[in-house]
Amino acid sequence: MARDTSPQCKQCRREGQKLFLKGERCLTEKCGVERRAYPPGDHGRGRQKQSEYRVQLREKQKARRYYGVLEAQFRRYYDKASRQPGITGENLLTLLERRLDNVIVRLGFAGSRRQARQMVRHGHWTVNGRRVNIPSYQVREGDIVALKAGSPTEPIIREATELTANVPAWLQADHDSLTAKVLRQPERREITTPVQEQLIVELYSK
Repeated sequence: MARDTSPQCKQCRREGQKLFLKGERCLTEKCGVERRAYPPGDHGRGRQKQSEYRVQLREKQKARRYYGVLEAQFRRYYDKASRQPGITGENLLTLLERRLDNVIVRLGFAGSRRQARQMVRHGHWTVNGRRVNIPSYQVREGDIVALKAGSPTEPIIREATELTANVPAWLQADHDSLTAKVLRQPERREITTPVQEQLIVELYSK
């Protein structure tokens, strides 16, 4: 399965802000953005022309990297969001938020989406009692997400829960039993992704 293996700290530096792609490391002085707060490359410190297209493109790239989604897959999410009733940008973020790997991060069961993705791919999580190994699986209202019994990743997950400040209101987590329930779909005001989705819509509408 295709995946992005490029350096994660460089991705954050390219977007000019922390995307928390490496979990706990992003909170320390080792964070790439903290050490070198300019884009990577020979011309990273040079002046960048801020055209309308560039601003829209950077916003799309930021969202794509934040959720760990490749270009073709991100475009499919947009096409699906545009066919749904409501505001296309909000529909897009809702689809991305409902990815299983993202939900595991929001619940505090993983330090980063790459870590969550790996655990899902290796079959350590179940949804409604059935093992799911597809990171892009779309959770629905009423779904029960739980760690597979006897999973060797339990110590890692419990360590991640200690760094969790809060869980979004659309999710309900039990950090003792490592289970959770999807209460409903997320609302836009509950999605903390640092992107302006309208710029993405404008980019794809050209």
